[in-house]
Amino acid sequence: MLPRQLLARPAWLFRSAGSWGRLVGPLARRGCCSAPGTPEVPLTRERYPVRRLPFSTVSEQDLAAFERIVPGGVVTDPEALQAPNVDWIRTLRGSSKVLLRPRTSEEVSHILRHCHERNLAVNPQGGNTGMVGGSVPVFDEIILSTARMNKVLSFHSVSGILVCQAGCVLEELSHYVEERDFIMPLDLGAKGSCHIGGNVATNAGGLRFLRYGSLHGTVLGLEVVLADGTILDCLTSLRKDNTGYDLKQLFIGSEGTLGVITAVSILCPPKPRAVNVAFLGCPGFAEVLQTFSTCKGMLGEILSAFEFMDAVCMQLVGRYLHLASPVQESPFYVLIETSGSNAGHDAEKLGSFLEHALGSGLVTDGTMATDQTKVKMLWALRERIAEALSRDGYVYKYDLSLPVERLYDIVTDVRARLGPHAKHVVGYGHLGDGNLHLNVTAEAFSPSLLGALEPHVYEWTARQQGSVSAEHGVGFRKRDVLGYSKPPEALQLMQQLKALLDPKGILNPYKTLPSQA
Repeated sequence: MLPRQLLARPAWLFRSAGSWGRLVGPLARRGCCSAPGTPEVPLTRERYPVRRLPFSTVSEQDLAAFERIVPGGVVTDPEALQAPNVDWIRTLRGSSKVLLRPRTSEEVSHILRHCHERNLAVNPQGGNTGMVGGSVPVFDEIILSTARMNKVLSFHSVSGILVCQAGCVLEELSHYVEERDFIMPLDLGAKGSCHIGGNVATNAGGLRFLRYGSLHGTVLGLEVVLADGTILDCLTSLRKDNTGYDLKQLFIGSEGTLGVITAVSILCPPKPRAVNVAFLGCPGFAEVLQTFSTCKGMLGEILSAFEFMDAVCMQLVGRYLHLASPVQESPFYVLIETSGSNAGHDAEKLGSFLEHALGSGLVTDGTMATDQTKVKMLWALRERIAEALSRDGYVYKYDLSLPVERLYDIVTDVRARLGPHAKHVVGYGHLGDGNLHLNVTAEAFSPSLLGALEPHVYEWTARQQGSVSAEHGVGFRKRDVLGYSKPPEALQLMQQLKALLDPKGILNPYKTLPSQA
């Protein structure tokens, strides 16, 4: 319920959302693409022009050595290896025959030392929720899972600094710190499955970026095992440490190509005492932009999220997930979240903003929630778009950073370019961060459709001085398009860093860096 002092607000602010449908946790949604009858994912090596590098293959002697290092943690059962060989959106499939499940950084060290000596390629894997194929093998790389490295090592109730192993699930960490009146500085739709180590390795952005910023700022320290087994202990809990190079920054966003993250020290903000969410309909994208500008001016320090989605996103969420829209049909929708310390103050501030937005024509309809259950219902409309798209067919996904005023132009451009050859072309994302998720669905993978999309999407983005990867990382999919966002000198330096830290190239090969001729 809204505070009593807001009862004079317009009736549209209080309208019930009606039938919302059942909310399903991210862990249950994890298998959404693998329903019975779903065709088998083609092998990556057969779909893409990639050549296996001259790594060794796993022998019986190697398996025996791994069993000594991680007793009971060596998985070779083909059925058990099916899921970790396939990426989350079921478009890439490796052929690894071995998965290792260490519990400690020392075990990871012994594993990598053995692999380095034997020239065995290793694919680090957390929750396997990535969108660019960075967490699954391309060929027969050994999968190194962090799933059993799931302990909280320490938490300081004054500073809010959490130290934990890399395999801790983000949602479980969120529950842990919320019980202590703090929150994690990042929140993702895949929070029920993703690991904090994978979040850091991909420099995940997510839904709280607008308020709390990048992991480059909130991560205070890391423990990393290098390719030769060396344990690099930079697991500091200091807010300020100006002694030499800040080495942890090398590994944030490196996607397991420079080292395997085994533990994380991260700064958690205090838990807001009041959270409000508004879900609004806008008549056009120009009004979405004006709503954002007005929102920043009127809400200021309590604004914690500003998300947008187009009408097609809402249609697909309704069709496949049976989540009803809480507002009348509109060309665009925005979700606004505020977080603060005074419920009455924040709700009054948000209510005043909504009255202004409605009165000026920026918003045509809307609803507001303060109750936690209804807040989650509103967020589900945004967080579950990817799930709805996956049920619509094969999905071509693009995660772009663009000047906010041009954010939706590429959706219109691609929709006109593809015409009837695509089922749907949609745009949604973190407008407050200038981050667009451009998604195209089709009945099945089509080389001709891919040819119409690429390199067109990347060239368009480059002309706007944008980034071809805003928050999903580079992985396997985008390694050869980095040149659209980085100059040759930067790419050369990245190659040199890789050669320095992993001279044999055994860590997550075929990922992140451009393929070598």
